[in-house]
Amino acid sequence: MTPVLDDARALAETPATAPPHISYVIPLLNERPSLEELYRRIRAATEALGHGFEIVFVDDGSSDGSFDLIRTLHRADGRVRALRFGRNRGKSDALQAGFAAARGEIVVTMDADLQDDPDEVGKLLAALEADGLDLVSGWKATRHDPAEKRIFSKIFNGVTSRFSGVRLHDFNCGFKAYRRVVTDSFRVYGEMHRFLPVLAHWNGFRVGEVAVRHHPRRYGRSRFGASRIVKGLFDFTTVMFLVKFEKRPLHLFGSIGLACLALGGGISLWFVLRWLLGEAMYMRPIMIGGWVLMVIGIQFVSMGLLGEMLARAHHQKAEVPIRERLG
Repeated sequence: MTPVLDDARALAETPATAPPHISYVIPLLNERPSLEELYRRIRAATEALGHGFEIVFVDDGSSDGSFDLIRTLHRADGRVRALRFGRNRGKSDALQAGFAAARGEIVVTMDADLQDDPDEVGKLLAALEADGLDLVSGWKATRHDPAEKRIFSKIFNGVTSRFSGVRLHDFNCGFKAYRRVVTDSFRVYGEMHRFLPVLAHWNGFRVGEVAVRHHPRRYGRSRFGASRIVKGLFDFTTVMFLVKFEKRPLHLFGSIGLACLALGGGISLWFVLRWLLGEAMYMRPIMIGGWVLMVIGIQFVSMGLLGEMLARAHHQKAEVPIRERLG
């Protein structure tokens, strides 16, 4: 469902001019102290590169007057656009709304807290062109974050890289550059913003990374907490399921179901053979366990078949992402 916006619609509407080369999509929550400096630094860095640009701020339910300042920036510079949610909806919804509003050929995402350095945008754009990539992720080689956040990030990145097959050091870095065709290829929801390189790779796009400067937080506070670890685990499971089994759920559920059926059937067959050899039979826990495993196996196979039906219905309507077109 499209996030609900309030009076921000007017700020998102711009005259019908030629689209800019770069669209900056910047989600934010209570970042008023950093916004004016961030705008100035983005403007200076991008104008130095000689590219036309726009900045799409997505206010994710701020209560500190962030949107009032954005409105002032918009009045002074029409290249500043904005969307505002009526309540906090999360970074994924903010990015999705920003992607939909962006008009540039290249979409650059970054956080609003000044920890990402706009002067590094040139590195991302150079990697897109020189290396023929479709998505370039920033790598905060030297991080200025609390120790617990760095430790969790290292574990998260290692596990994600190992199981997804995408060899990046920093999946969760918000500083990324995308070709527009990439942002048009997926729908971001939940906590999926952490796995955009995986989703892009899965859709057949070329993904890489470059090391970028990372600055200490000057304003506000980090929103990292234990709940993000749990959410990250669940969303990682979701992404891996979508990557490997979205089009063939029966391969996953059917394999589990057949394993349960085989084990439960083997246990039951063992008791039947002993009964045929003349041994008296009476109810045993392992016999009940075999029956339970067979029932579970049938349920898993049924779930896989239902999943296949849903996947078929979805993919009959879905479009396959196209990287390039000729003619």
